[in-house]
Amino acid sequence: MCRVTNDSRLIPELTPAQELVLLARTLWREGYNDHLAGHITVNLHDGTLLCNPWPLLWNEFRAQDVIRIDLAGNLVEGSWSVPPGIPLHLELHKARPGVEVALHNHPLYGTVWADMGEIPPVLDQSSALGGGRLTLVAEYDGAVDDPSSAAKAVAAMGDAELVLLAGHGVFVLGNSIRAVHQRAVALEQRCQRAWHVRAAGGSMKSALPSWYLERMEASSGDRFIGFWEAMVRQELRADPSLLD
Repeated sequence: MCRVTNDSRLIPELTPAQELVLLARTLWREGYNDHLAGHITVNLHDGTLLCNPWPLLWNEFRAQDVIRIDLAGNLVEGSWSVPPGIPLHLELHKARPGVEVALHNHPLYGTVWADMGEIPPVLDQSSALGGGRLTLVAEYDGAVDDPSSAAKAVAAMGDAELVLLAGHGVFVLGNSIRAVHQRAVALEQRCQRAWHVRAAGGSMKSALPSWYLERMEASSGDRFIGFWEAMVRQELRADPSLLD
């Protein structure tokens, strides 16, 4: 897995399971908090994935609760159940084995734009952070626990790293936990701010130059060292025993 080494002065060294938990905790605060909905998978490149368990909320499970599953959705390791909506992730990792981390949830503003079937513009620099190309999968072909429907959605995504799933929610992909965290935060900010600007009757034409938007879209999401670490510290202050 491609990783960026953490500065030991910022946060302690983390295991993949601890990183997954902290990603869930930090994004719960950012609006990725639709009750039991949502999945995070980390590709271990041995035919298995780390995954958050069913039926624990994103703000309550801990590293010892993280499960390991195979690409058929079978439980390999752990004491909790496999999330019922995991086929979307399974089909994604089978079709795009280079994806390290995948995250799906139903944040308010991202889901509103997905429900409208529109891609919001990037109107400010914070909304552009993390990079990745955003696309819309306009067809809702069936429930998320249906592998056939999941495969169709994954095919419709192409090589995009950020996806609005019509009538459903969002999908965020990246080459590290840090990248997915940054992209997920920026995506919800992008959707929120575009919604408020439209509601206020403002211009939906971005003031950001095209060269800047193109450069930001091409970013891996791994270069903004410090933001992920700051959010991790917030979680560790809130729960000092989280890594125990």
